[in-house]
Amino acid sequence: MPTSATPPSVDFRNAIIENHWNDPPHTIFKKANGEQVDDSDSRNTIAVAMAAILEHCEPVFKSGPNKRVYTDTAQRIKGMLKELESDEVPRHVVRSLADLSKALEEKDWDTAKEIHTKLMTTEYDKHEASFSSSAMLRQFAHSSVPRLAGAARANARRQWRTTKKTLSEPIVQKNAQCASLISAQRLLYSTNATPVEEVVTGKEEVHEFKTETKRLLNIVANSLYSEKEIFVRELISNAADALEKLRHSQMHDSSLESGKPLEIRISVDKDKKQFIIQDYGIGMTLEEVNENLGTIARSGSKSFLEKIEKDGSAGAKDNIIGQFGVGFYSTFMVGEKISVYTRSAKPGSKGYCWSTDGHGSYTVAEADNVAVGTKIVIELRDDCKSFGSYLEVDAIIKKYSNFVGFPIFLNDQEVNTVEPLWTKEKSSVTEDQHREFYRFIANAWDDPQYTLHFKTDAPISISSVLYVPEKHMESLGERTEPGVSLYSRKVLIQPKSKGLLPDWLRFVKGVVDSEEIPLNVSRELLQDNILSRLRIVMTKRALRWLEGESKRDPAKYNEFFLDFGQFIKEGVCTDAMYKKDIAKLLRFESSATKSGEMISLQDYTDRKKEDQKRIYYLLTPKRRYAEESPYTEMFKKKGVELLYLYETVDEFVVNHLREFQGIDLVSADSPEAATDPLLQQEPSKDGASALSETEAKELAKWVEETLGPDVVKQVDVSRRLDKFPAIVLEHESPAMRKMMQMMEGSARMDELPPMPTRLEINPDHGVMRGLFQMRNQDPAFAKLIAEQVYDNALCAAGVLDDPRSMISRLNSLLEISVNKAIEQDKKVSA
Repeated sequence: MPTSATPPSVDFRNAIIENHWNDPPHTIFKKANGEQVDDSDSRNTIAVAMAAILEHCEPVFKSGPNKRVYTDTAQRIKGMLKELESDEVPRHVVRSLADLSKALEEKDWDTAKEIHTKLMTTEYDKHEASFSSSAMLRQFAHSSVPRLAGAARANARRQWRTTKKTLSEPIVQKNAQCASLISAQRLLYSTNATPVEEVVTGKEEVHEFKTETKRLLNIVANSLYSEKEIFVRELISNAADALEKLRHSQMHDSSLESGKPLEIRISVDKDKKQFIIQDYGIGMTLEEVNENLGTIARSGSKSFLEKIEKDGSAGAKDNIIGQFGVGFYSTFMVGEKISVYTRSAKPGSKGYCWSTDGHGSYTVAEADNVAVGTKIVIELRDDCKSFGSYLEVDAIIKKYSNFVGFPIFLNDQEVNTVEPLWTKEKSSVTEDQHREFYRFIANAWDDPQYTLHFKTDAPISISSVLYVPEKHMESLGERTEPGVSLYSRKVLIQPKSKGLLPDWLRFVKGVVDSEEIPLNVSRELLQDNILSRLRIVMTKRALRWLEGESKRDPAKYNEFFLDFGQFIKEGVCTDAMYKKDIAKLLRFESSATKSGEMISLQDYTDRKKEDQKRIYYLLTPKRRYAEESPYTEMFKKKGVELLYLYETVDEFVVNHLREFQGIDLVSADSPEAATDPLLQQEPSKDGASALSETEAKELAKWVEETLGPDVVKQVDVSRRLDKFPAIVLEHESPAMRKMMQMMEGSARMDELPPMPTRLEINPDHGVMRGLFQMRNQDPAFAKLIAEQVYDNALCAAGVLDDPRSMISRLNSLLEISVNKAIEQDKKVSA
């Protein structure tokens, strides 16, 4: 057989896999040929390109159907196919790639996935020379991605040392004399070889379940778990525990070996209604089989933990999942018959088969061809045959057990390739890893704009990774579900937990993992008040995180607030415990900033005037309206900053908040602002035309009597206005009035009567001076003017229900004004 050419370096393969999607196909070939690759064998170049194609397909199939990604992937494969037109490439490989591209274009999910699986597993021969494209592809793809957990890699190295020792023994040398050392290693660790079926050889011993055990078995199978799919999580957790026990035990006893990698393998067959899970872990002796499987609620993992704690060796404590000894029996929710093949890792151990239909008894017998570890074969019930579907089980694994510490293979395809970043040190995680992890846990295609990698041991042990996405869907009318899931020892406990963070932080995505969570038997519910403790810790940390980001890059935070500000405002209104801290995250425009620039309440407080005792704001639909409002003219004149609140919800925000750091929040159109000495104006110096204090009060009394008590409850004289004749105070909130009108629900119902307001007149304004003279000369005309001045004030305050009600009066005023002008012209002409 010809020797394979030297493959490209690991760094080069990593670069190809990570960056190939942004490069044209021919660039990949040039890079491959320029990386000291043996040009005499172009299969290196071909394999790198094919690995790049298929490696990119993997996340496509894992993420689920996506029209845009399908089209992009299909186009890239077409481009690669042009570069693969070579005699060195098997024609059926090229045809398969073409079929894969076509299936992706036609959105044929099942066909595309089937073709992809075959390309990654099928071996092709060319020119009577063994050319295993799948082997090369697996070598390149697997070396470019961190596929194995640290424990598995360490075990592989240790097992290789044992392999060399084994190969040196005479009997092995005799049987493998025609095989190279590399071939022996690959044969030893190959899990794709045709499996040898286990054979029951001993006499089956029948054991009856006790009456109490039968009752417990019925409870576990029918009442303990909320969802049948939980059995997959439970079995994977048990398998991971078995592997961890072996890994830990090997530290103290080098004779323990499984002869296989530390991994979990699952195979499903919907036609056969079969679900099989196998681990190469610690396995069980006959005594352990009877103790662990014949007795419900006896936890082998718990006993193991007690033993290592007693021995003073707690290295595996944090990685052991099981506690209650009931997880295995979740199989009875879906299986009509369960068979367990197991062999202990202890030297000289025999294999055994444990089998039951769950109806009252089980059998145990010796068996041959049993690998070290445990294999569970479940014959699925008719109503549960969906658990024999690859896609169904793949989704369940990714949902519950994606982050267990060992590789999980489903029908020979590794499914848990995303690493649990929260277990790593913050400094060791790259931005690209965070992006990949965020997209996985959030099921999103955008990038996180903020990232929090957080660990603490007090007051409770927590490891977490949180993200803020670039966009949210509530702006389109779709309510966002909570985005943070709760894990314990890397196993999902509560997906999208509603109790981890307050509802207003539902836009945050991520993971929280705590090893101190006291769970109930089903591991779906929490005991004690642990969730409230987690909520307190995580909420405080999330607030500090967002506040820190706002200080680190104010411009970026302001962009974030434009999209996510509604959640922050909701928090002020609904979260009484933290509203003062949430208030630090609010941002508003102000009279001292340009349009589009926002400041915090802290910014306002830091630069307010020394004798200013309040934070002033004005509710207004637009900035232009605020700048033209009569309520703002004295703020401008006195240089007092005014916050502009544009959204309806802002009124509820300030009403709930009321104060910030001991300083009251006051509306510019409130009586408090009207009486602030800081905002008062000196009386007019024009003594000839200005009204005296007595005349001003007389005019105010006349206006109050003219408008009537149903319209105004009080008319005051004010010297703070300049260019406007009057304003209203103590009026209804515009937002509340609109809400009340909506609650009326029908145009046939009586219109909601307006509440009387307090009117404030400016005696120095020309209109009011003229009104004072006209009230005696032409009372009817003076009344029209007084009513119009009042409606103008309502309109400026934003509380006039329908401006069309003024049209008749305005027409009358115009007619009177025109007639008087004509008469005046006649007198001048005469």
